[in-house]
Amino acid sequence: MPDEYRIAAAYIRVSTEDQTELSPASQLVEIRKWAAKNGWIIPDEYVFVDEGISGRKVTGRDAFRHLIGTAKLKPKPFDAILLWKFSRFARNRDDAVFYKSVLRKQLHIEVISISEPIAEGKLGILMEALIEAMDEYYSINLAEEVKRGMEEKHRRGELQSNPSFGYTVQDNVLAPKEPEATYIKEIFRRFCQGEGFYPIAKWLNSIGVRTHRGNLFENRTVEYILRNPVYIGKLRWNPSGITRRDFTDPAIVLTDGKHEPLIDMDTWNIAQSRIAELKSTWKYHGRPLGSNKDWISGLIRCASCGATMIFAKPNYWKCNHYVRGRCKTSQHVSTDLLKEAIIRRLQIDLETSSPIQYEIIRAKDGGEDELNALRTQRDSLAKKLDRLRDAYLAGADTVEEYKTAKESTQAKLADVSTRIQAAEKKSAKLGTPTAMKKSIRSVLKTITSDSTTMEQKSEAAHSIIEYATWDKAQNLLQMHYRLVF
Repeated sequence: MPDEYRIAAAYIRVSTEDQTELSPASQLVEIRKWAAKNGWIIPDEYVFVDEGISGRKVTGRDAFRHLIGTAKLKPKPFDAILLWKFSRFARNRDDAVFYKSVLRKQLHIEVISISEPIAEGKLGILMEALIEAMDEYYSINLAEEVKRGMEEKHRRGELQSNPSFGYTVQDNVLAPKEPEATYIKEIFRRFCQGEGFYPIAKWLNSIGVRTHRGNLFENRTVEYILRNPVYIGKLRWNPSGITRRDFTDPAIVLTDGKHEPLIDMDTWNIAQSRIAELKSTWKYHGRPLGSNKDWISGLIRCASCGATMIFAKPNYWKCNHYVRGRCKTSQHVSTDLLKEAIIRRLQIDLETSSPIQYEIIRAKDGGEDELNALRTQRDSLAKKLDRLRDAYLAGADTVEEYKTAKESTQAKLADVSTRIQAAEKKSAKLGTPTAMKKSIRSVLKTITSDSTTMEQKSEAAHSIIEYATWDKAQNLLQMHYRLVF
């Protein structure tokens, strides 16, 4: 293919902060027009779009990360990345400099803004740096303006978040929502009369109440409701970020809202006093790393809800969701019984002649990365054959040029395909049932030995057991194996 018909990728990003920018479709149209005039071809598979995402960080920009990952493939898939503006690439100078440096210096891929022509040489470097600085300034300034607007809106008692449980929104003001508002009053009443977070959560779940996100209630959900001042007519906001569960954060700003309170101040004060009293008597029962840890930790799940079984004193295991009020079944079982059941299940599966069900997982050092790279190379060569044909049909290549390039690409494709077949055959051999039973035998030897440490037993058990489900009612343990190689 002649140099004037080069392959390029297009990257498009639109976020809520860019209300005056072109839509993704319009940006792509303009980029394709520019590419056609300047000798570039943009295959559909090399169009990357991030919508509704800020350019200040790479986090969350899945299409951008996919673009960078694709650019690193060998052979090089394209020679340039075309943008509507440099601000689409990044609004953070550190990110812009880093990724442009990787693309240009290491991968030899240009980053081109079609609406911001850059001169060649030193002057072009200066112009691009100025554009990047202006983009970052715009983003920072916009964030400050938005924050000031939010502060003013908060002072006026206006809503700027999703409604809390018990409320809906009418004309940008919170309004009581039934029957949730009644449940809120009942939560406070029960708590003030002596019920705990856990019994209240269990009661709500038993009558079918769900959070706004459709989740079951937990003890911490109930605590969050009891500590939320929205129910006494206040609005809580943290200018420095998300409060999460730090209710004493000094950055929190409270203001009078315009909505109807669901709880009176006397009830609120009683609830807060009781929470403070409970907190003062609670003790942390967590254990330091390595102490009291058993080799079955993290392996057992509740057959009713799928949650992990956790250790409970003195020597038992319970469903984690049951402890938090989200599951109706405790699955209460002793440590010794669980260990005996696991060991017996391993012995039965080792001795049986029936096939064992297990999932094959290839470790990174087991050749999977190399196999994936070969498959990616195969796909790239197949697409190159299609592009060679398109270029020939469009008159870009002569018959001889097309024939030579096609034969060379087909030879590379045949070689890669042969290597893939050999790698797949090797992987299949490693994942045989014989290998699974060999692993079970090794794990049994480790976990039943008195000379191995708890860490060694834990590592051995987790190496082949994905998880096991315990059903107390049926006295049944089901094992889910994995084979890592």
